[in-house]
Amino acid sequence: MKITFLGGGNMATALIGGMLERGFAADDIQIVELGEAARAALQQKFGVRAVAAFDERALVCEVLVLAVKPQQMKAALAPIAGRLAGQLVISIAAGLRLADLGRWLGAPGVPHARLVRCMPNTPALIGAGVTGLYADVAVDAAGRAAAERILAAVGSTVWADAEAQMDAVTAISGSGPAYVFHFIEALEAAGRGLGFDERAARRLAIDTVLGAAKLAAAADDSPAVLRQKVTSKGGTTEAALASLAAAGWHDELVAAVDAAAARGRALGDELGKD
Repeated sequence: MKITFLGGGNMATALIGGMLERGFAADDIQIVELGEAARAALQQKFGVRAVAAFDERALVCEVLVLAVKPQQMKAALAPIAGRLAGQLVISIAAGLRLADLGRWLGAPGVPHARLVRCMPNTPALIGAGVTGLYADVAVDAAGRAAAERILAAVGSTVWADAEAQMDAVTAISGSGPAYVFHFIEALEAAGRGLGFDERAARRLAIDTVLGAAKLAAAADDSPAVLRQKVTSKGGTTEAALASLAAAGWHDELVAAVDAAAARGRALGDELGKD
């Protein structure tokens, strides 16, 4: 499977590294990257072909992965508009909708249809991400399998049933690491307030979140049941959870995710303008 990346930023770098570790051949991967230093670094690190602009060889691929910033996408696609020959196109640019990408990639009046929209999150940079995917109806089972194989190189994958759900993916898992980091910040601050130095408080906070997440991933019980098992009646955990409930913590977090999803929809409207 010949794959061309448009853009060589952090997520593309993580994907290429993960793919090579999972048996993809360096000879089957090429990158179109404007930055000279980034091109040289990618060639040296991975042994892949990297060029400054699309040439005929770069277009000879089965899969094109769009890994440039959403605000730069329309201009980046202009040189290849109408030049694709049915390649599967995978976009990892947040917010951009398939209809807009198809219009920018296709010839006038003939949008490109074989499109998959993806939303990986930042833990993908260490191979621990989760990616939401949505495929256009023109993408067959083989195309979906190819997209999943590529994105699985940096973590787990979840398919959305409708493109509108991609705004929810962005709000939950795309923005989700920031929510977790914020929780860790608060837990660390509580530890310092209770007498631990910064190093110890941070270790306690991070390892608690890491261990709890691993337990939730490995357990047959739901997170709600796991929480109940930790919460003894009249105990310390019950006191803490009662305080969180009184502050409306659960509802506030749900509202925060809803706000992120709403902003994602608005960004989609803004980014898709011609």
